[in-house]
Amino acid sequence: MRWTERRQAMLREMGLRVWSAPAAADDGGADVAIAEAPAPAAAPEPRQPAAVRSPSRLPPHLPQIAELDWPELRAAVVACRACRLCDGRRQTVFGVGNERAHWMIVGEAPGEQEDKQGEPFVGKSGQLLDNMLRAIGLTRAPAEPARQVYIANTIKCRPPGNRNPETDELAQCEPYLIRQIQLVQPKIILAMGRFAVQSLLRTSEPIGRLRGRVHRYEGVPLVVTYHPAYLLRNLPDKARAWDDLCLAVETAQAAG
Repeated sequence: MRWTERRQAMLREMGLRVWSAPAAADDGGADVAIAEAPAPAAAPEPRQPAAVRSPSRLPPHLPQIAELDWPELRAAVVACRACRLCDGRRQTVFGVGNERAHWMIVGEAPGEQEDKQGEPFVGKSGQLLDNMLRAIGLTRAPAEPARQVYIANTIKCRPPGNRNPETDELAQCEPYLIRQIQLVQPKIILAMGRFAVQSLLRTSEPIGRLRGRVHRYEGVPLVVTYHPAYLLRNLPDKARAWDDLCLAVETAQAAG
């Protein structure tokens, strides 16, 4: 497979080793770049995107969230005591980035470092996310909306011991994420990790069966991929995550 210099650089940003091997004689003598990663799995049978819930259908415990602006929404998250996660948190993890970003990244729940710093995707998983974003020309650092992403988690408080969030916790926290999406009005959503994906798409299907195609969330294109923390434990799936990023870039470009 041929890789342009730009794509080779992107793969290196994600930690995938790329090397060149001499091409066969009938290939014009050009080198062929090879990424050290397993071949992508066979594409699943086409499926219709999962149904999604309208952001206007907020759970009843805080219906006024639908009317909040950014400062009010942040204050509501800080003050929230809707579930038991508030008892063990150091601080809430609201979200960061350009509030009019073209790209919105949605993760799962804060870990220990996020709980300490009050920012999503920090530590090693955050470094990998930054590399992934850099590989496609995006950043979390201050920039124009086309380049600076907005990052938010499905859950705003750290579950004890980094356990998985429970169903009721996801339900109580969901209105905040819904309102963040409404305020950002992104052109594309990149959902990272099982709980982000299943919450936004209202499905119990695994990521492996959902990735590789474009879904829709209230008309917004949504691409599914693995969480960076998962990729740190499962290095071979970085190649599949790269495919997901390429799909998201193509989708965003097509959307204008």
